[in-house]
Amino acid sequence: MKKKSFRNIVLTKDEKELEESFSFDKWESIDDLATWKKELQEAAQDTLEFRKSKRITLRVNQEDLYKLKVKAIQKNIPYQTLLKVLIRDFVEGDYSVKL
Repeated sequence: MKKKSFRNIVLTKDEKELEESFSFDKWESIDDLATWKKELQEAAQDTLEFRKSKRITLRVNQEDLYKLKVKAIQKNIPYQTLLKVLIRDFVEGDYSVKL
């Protein structure tokens, strides 16, 4: 059976950078791998926790809620979904609030 050659593989920019870092000995050995692994696992777990939905209670003026529901019907989505999208867009900086 003939061995496959990997010389003609096209690498992405990130893969090229990674390959170069190996070539120039930019990698260092980790003394306490178990601690480092635990820290990375905790960071990954924290990231997953932030992505979970959290139930909240919110008091809203009835007229505003009615208008929100009308807009949601026009968009053919549940009003809770519309409210969630508005909150997400605001915290991401896509909207500003006039007070």
